[in-house]
Amino acid sequence: MRTEIEKSLEVLRRGGVLVYPTDTIWGIGCDATSEEAVTKIYKIKNRSESKSLVILVSDWDMLSEYVPEIPPAIKEFLNRVVKPTTVIYKEPRGLANNVVASDNTVAIRLVQDQFCEELIGAYGKPIVSTSANYSGAPSPLCFAEIDEELLSKADYIVNLSRDENQNSASQIVKFDEDGTINYIRK
Repeated sequence: MRTEIEKSLEVLRRGGVLVYPTDTIWGIGCDATSEEAVTKIYKIKNRSESKSLVILVSDWDMLSEYVPEIPPAIKEFLNRVVKPTTVIYKEPRGLANNVVASDNTVAIRLVQDQFCEELIGAYGKPIVSTSANYSGAPSPLCFAEIDEELLSKADYIVNLSRDENQNSASQIVKFDEDGTINYIRK
């Protein structure tokens, strides 16, 4: 795994794009603070930049660097939930403008995967995690389901977990001001 982290770090540092296994499904990723890198993801996926992307962070400290206020209800929820969960946060800072939605929100997940956690921790910045498919196509549940042409557009394909099936995408939640949870995707 160390070799894969080193190779992935090289790609991220030069603004490249990875295809990699996550705690949910195979993803396409890049430096979430680089507009140029994020633009590459939108082009690869044939996706409109008006549709936001999920961001992965390695831990609570990294999350707090990019989200100035994390309500207690979110912390409580994430500390007890088992399923990988992406939360929509208000008023992020320090991220590429093209990962922030028009309503000034961003979808961020505290990753639950050893490879991703170590990679993001070593990189020191969040990375994009969007499904490794073309916009509108089904999400790949295993590496073999990823389109060959899409793979050819990435700068590096992580050589881990290629024989494993993944369950599904993360659930996505948004919290109201009063702490009410709204499930965007279950």
